[in-house]
Amino acid sequence: MEILKTLLLSAIIFIPLERILALRTQRILRRNWLNDIVFSIANGYAVSFTLALLIVGVTFVANLWLPGLRSAVSFQPIWLQFIEIMFLADLGFYFAHRAMHTVPFLWRIHMIHHSVEDLDWLAGARAHPFDVILLKSASFMPVFALGFSSGALGAFLLLYVWQSTFQHSNVSLRLGPGLRWLLASPEFHHWHHSKDPAVRDKNFAGQLPFLDLIFRTAHMPAGRRPETFGVDDPMRQNYLSQLGRPFRHDEK
Repeated sequence: MEILKTLLLSAIIFIPLERILALRTQRILRRNWLNDIVFSIANGYAVSFTLALLIVGVTFVANLWLPGLRSAVSFQPIWLQFIEIMFLADLGFYFAHRAMHTVPFLWRIHMIHHSVEDLDWLAGARAHPFDVILLKSASFMPVFALGFSSGALGAFLLLYVWQSTFQHSNVSLRLGPGLRWLLASPEFHHWHHSKDPAVRDKNFAGQLPFLDLIFRTAHMPAGRRPETFGVDDPMRQNYLSQLGRPFRHDEK
């Protein structure tokens, strides 16, 4: 039920925003929108259950092996914990995401996410469940293992969910010079979905674009935007077909 509530709330917030601040002219019910609704609901339950099991496991092990460190981490000020979580989680996300583009089998999984040809608030939902589990595990497991407080973790998770929706959205909102490399936005992330492979293999950070500056994978030219999105390989646009596609060797 919470997944449906979040989906409905996202629609209520972002559909009007995409009408008022539209980056590109496109219909509300754009191509293959229903496929992404199915991804959002089906993945929501499967991924949440799997991650919950992983978090319980890593927390149990960390309590046995790292009790002193976990206690010290949790006694830090909340604001400092939040900053540390943001950096550690996105560092894990960056390297896992980069591997998804580098390792051929992982790319076959991640390519499902890049098959979206019209970016909007719903586009981020289209991702293979293995893709979501791998990327979120790389982000979440280290910070849960280190024992950050529930308040700091809750603030981070809230930002994580809504920023992912925002940066895929069809919203023309450019952050100022001091923020565009600090917080991921549509201006930053849309380049990552470009159909041009040379540009698509850039901008791997999920929340902190300066990580791409540090590792020399950044691409966000001022005043420009990608022309087309998606991948070159033809792909059937339905949930079950895309769920099995990475494992079918008869397809590229």
